[in-house]
Amino acid sequence: MNKRFLTAALALMVGAGYALTAGAQAKPEIQLKWRQAAMTLQGKYFYPIRAMAQGKIPYDANVVARNAGLVDALVKMPWDGFTPATKDLKSGALPAVYSDPAKFKEGADQLQSEASKLATLAKGGDEAATKAQILAVDKVCGNCHETFRERQ
Repeated sequence: MNKRFLTAALALMVGAGYALTAGAQAKPEIQLKWRQAAMTLQGKYFYPIRAMAQGKIPYDANVVARNAGLVDALVKMPWDGFTPATKDLKSGALPAVYSDPAKFKEGADQLQSEASKLATLAKGGDEAATKAQILAVDKVCGNCHETFRERQ
């Protein structure tokens, strides 16, 4: 199982590396689709573990460890898709993404840091610490959405 996970994580990271160079050449519409796909997948793997941390569904350490690892890889992917060329495309991104890129990057960096901590904690088996870190990741996501994303 761990070998499969490491292989998948490596493939995601290599893909992200290629996306960085390809993203610079891709049409704005494609950049938008890629970043939205990465964000959608973040939600797919994060929402179940958030529900576990909130006590809404039973805690499953194996699912948390797997999903935390996937989230850790996925949070590295969408940021290169927020180029000035995408500024005028219809999306949920608020103008602040482009008018305050330093603050936006700070939020992205913080999310990556917190997700990395979560992936490490989830492997360790400390349920209470892992749940607390899931909620820390959720808070970072929420803060960024408050500032940089239209309300849904």
